[in-house]
Amino acid sequence: MSYHGAILDVDGTILRGEEPLPGADVGLATLDARGVRRLFVSNNPTRPPAAYAETLRRAGIDAEPDEILTAGASTVAYLGRHHAGETVYLVGERGLREQLENAGFDVVVAGKHGNPERGVDVAVVSIDREFDYDTLTTAARTVRSEALPIVGSDPDAVIPAAEGDVPGSGAMIAAVTGTVEREAEAVLGKPHAITRELALDRLDCDAADCLVIGDRLDTDIALGADAGMTTVLVRSGVTDDARIERSSVTPDHVVDDLSGIDAVLEGDASRYG
Repeated sequence: MSYHGAILDVDGTILRGEEPLPGADVGLATLDARGVRRLFVSNNPTRPPAAYAETLRRAGIDAEPDEILTAGASTVAYLGRHHAGETVYLVGERGLREQLENAGFDVVVAGKHGNPERGVDVAVVSIDREFDYDTLTTAARTVRSEALPIVGSDPDAVIPAAEGDVPGSGAMIAAVTGTVEREAEAVLGKPHAITRELALDRLDCDAADCLVIGDRLDTDIALGADAGMTTVLVRSGVTDDARIERSSVTPDHVVDDLSGIDAVLEGDASRYG
């Protein structure tokens, strides 16, 4: 079968930290040779597309900003539809703050002490590498006292890094929602429908003609499975065969790394399970 587009995860599929994973260059070259349009879709909310493209280029991977969609962009799009004109209370890092401000949102960053000095309307919770007990206490009190809806940037509880997995946005979201005993209104990034919509629009591609390639069952594979895309799990990231067997989400194909995409495109790859 021929495909017109491919949604590619980055962390655990293309890169680990800022280093390219084995097989990534071969797999990308295969997609290019077949004329498959590619879009790098990452649940990293902290860097805008231009910065992400530079990271990929430093790793030897040719990428342009318009080939990248991040959880930050999904968060901005969701807020634009559902919380336009509202003031954002942000538990997160400077990169996401700048993306929100560039989109026209007034942003109040969560501090470690006291409620914000001006009114806020919606809480956005994301990865924050300075997150601590005081941040959590202040954020929880603000969310409660202001009765704020909670929007998460992405669900990734851990993210792969060169030294091993580290906490991601999902860990901070779980801490805040658990403390206030309330679910988030939405958690963006993959596999949220708005991310899929933005990706397919960018690729100008129907779901049936699109591949989704990634290392996570609950984000990458779920993004495609929910819409009837062909899904390919790579073992180069956080998921091993034991996790696949335990999961309710089943990929169409499983390959060791991105170089295995050639067999999928050739029709030689067996379907998983």
